[in-house]
Amino acid sequence: MRSTIVAAAWLGAAVLAAPVHAASTCEAEAAERKLAGAAKTSFLKKCEADYASGCEGQADGKKLSGAARTSFVAKCRTDTCLAQADERKLAGAARTSFVNKCVEDQKPKI
Repeated sequence: MRSTIVAAAWLGAAVLAAPVHAASTCEAEAAERKLAGAAKTSFLKKCEADYASGCEGQADGKKLSGAARTSFVAKCRTDTCLAQADERKLAGAARTSFVNKCVEDQKPKI
């Protein structure tokens, strides 16, 4: 019973930690884009939701850092892009090109 409570506490802490990192990343991007008012609010809401569901949000949820985080995020991005390439039934050079561009597009622009 004690281990279940401890596991639940860790999971809760991990879920709460992800929005903090997302907020600072999204705030920085909103400032770079010089957004204000309703446009900024809308952007932040979408950005934080996208972050939480993306590879960085998953890494935060798992409390990964350093090389483990970098490796996890890279593999997650690649796996996501490979799945999209499969959905589009791409093969050969078209698949390789799509996956490379997809992975680059997923990297933060900051």
